[in-house]
Amino acid sequence: MIVLTKDTMQILREQDVVPFRNRVRELAVKIGMSLVNQTKLITAASELVRNMLRYANGGKVILEIISKSAQSGVRLTFVDEGPGIADVKQAMQDGFSTGRSLGLGLPGTKRLVNEFDIKSAPGQGTTVMIIHWKNGR
Repeated sequence: MIVLTKDTMQILREQDVVPFRNRVRELAVKIGMSLVNQTKLITAASELVRNMLRYANGGKVILEIISKSAQSGVRLTFVDEGPGIADVKQAMQDGFSTGRSLGLGLPGTKRLVNEFDIKSAPGQGTTVMIIHWKNGR
């Protein structure tokens, strides 16, 4: 996998969400991603950034345009130093929530993107990496 561009954004308050979403859209447009795939990527990214604000008081996102086997995509890595997730497997189940929500955030996000990886442990924060390929494959 080749990283073509790399940028980092700090997400520390609600006002950081719109510029972040705009930056994600810029990267998706730059690689020629369809409107449907842009929408999936931006929706997933919005959910993850809001989780980062809600549960960890913010963090940072690494935004990259990547290339692999002649296809391009956008990779976003969300890193926080929050309380972590005690049971990642449980958190990935539809309907599970610790924040009085519908519990569709993490599993819903995973369904919207092509690749999804989460690493978390209590007291060690959470890192979520998503990739959405230009052609959604």
